[in-house]
Amino acid sequence: MSRTNFTPIVSVIIPTYNRSHLLGEAISSVLAQDFRYFELIVVDDGSTDDTQHLLKSYQNIQVVRQDHYGVSAARNAGIARASGQLLAFLDSDDLWLPKKLSTQVAFFKQHPNALICQTEEIWMKNGRRVNPKKRHKKHSGMIFEACLELCLVSPSAVMIERTLLDQVGCFDEKLPACEDYELWLRIGCRFPIYLISDPLVIKRAGNHDQLSTLPGLDRYRIYALKKLIESEMLSKRQRIAAIEALRKKCAIYATGCLKRGRVDEANRYIQMAAKFREEENEHKT
Repeated sequence: MSRTNFTPIVSVIIPTYNRSHLLGEAISSVLAQDFRYFELIVVDDGSTDDTQHLLKSYQNIQVVRQDHYGVSAARNAGIARASGQLLAFLDSDDLWLPKKLSTQVAFFKQHPNALICQTEEIWMKNGRRVNPKKRHKKHSGMIFEACLELCLVSPSAVMIERTLLDQVGCFDEKLPACEDYELWLRIGCRFPIYLISDPLVIKRAGNHDQLSTLPGLDRYRIYALKKLIESEMLSKRQRIAAIEALRKKCAIYATGCLKRGRVDEANRYIQMAAKFREEENEHKT
């Protein structure tokens, strides 16, 4: 059924782990939406704080409890439970402004061929608003090559047609971080990712447990690039760009390994970069 003919249900998925001090605000920002046709699914990824006690105070939300498998598995568990045609994710340390869902649903109705869109964000760090750097500027449309250097799509800002994940698959549960980077590349090489210019998400940084603070994140991005290159999903141009991005990240990560005396690990990444450089040259000839 066309989205233009009816109001779709949106499945909102919040993964959380030991964030009861922030989770209540995230849930409240969903419940305050001016769009009311949604279901809220909170996936507790094995929290050991008082998250379960907090969740018992809410009615009309679905709670999924699982062992601590990581954010990818938590989001995937929420997707499996979801009944909506559209999916929206909210990280438990972020907030939505009240028109977030209604604005994106309206966009999908106006653009019936769109499968994924995101909004702009307001960035906060330790309670103060900060301006993102130029390299974090979001783009709209076929943004695959722009996304290779770093993740330009935010899970908390995304709304996605459920059928798109049926085509490309869900979050890679092997990744403890950069799992969103991997999925957006998998989507972005085939489909446009649209940007709504309204800032409707408050992205909060500065929490000690954020995955973006983990050391050595480039090794997960390298894994994502290697996986995508070897999948043969890419066009010739996309493949060349992905290999170049992988080579640069391998060089940076290997340099860091050498500084820390991890010579064997550094050599593995140097060899990986050399292997893909040879393959790139073979494709050019």
